[in-house]
Amino acid sequence: MAHKIMIVDDAAFMRMMIKDILTKNGYEVVAEAADGAQAVEKYKEHQPDLVTMDITMPEMDGIAALKEIKKLNGNAKIIMCSAMGQQAMVIDAIQAGAKDFIVKPFQADRVLEAIGKTLS
Repeated sequence: MAHKIMIVDDAAFMRMMIKDILTKNGYEVVAEAADGAQAVEKYKEHQPDLVTMDITMPEMDGIAALKEIKKLNGNAKIIMCSAMGQQAMVIDAIQAGAKDFIVKPFQADRVLEAIGKTLS
């Protein structure tokens, strides 16, 4: 059975890029969210196996959403996505419980490596 993944990013084209990489490689994208608040609601609804989470978003940022999801499920698997130069935020995210991080612009093999490692 395919792993269920939720993609969270405020940029629709970024969600589309990740979704394309995942679906071509046998993963099932069960939900998408454009900000952290939506991500928390959709996490409750879909209970995905893994979440890719952008850090910088309106409403609620990725780190706040990560912390909320971890309160709902301490075993939640979340991979943070960040642009270059956000090392301090990445460290915050890892300390808050993120399993890995991917740097934008995405490289398909790096996305798949991070997800494969996190789900194994």
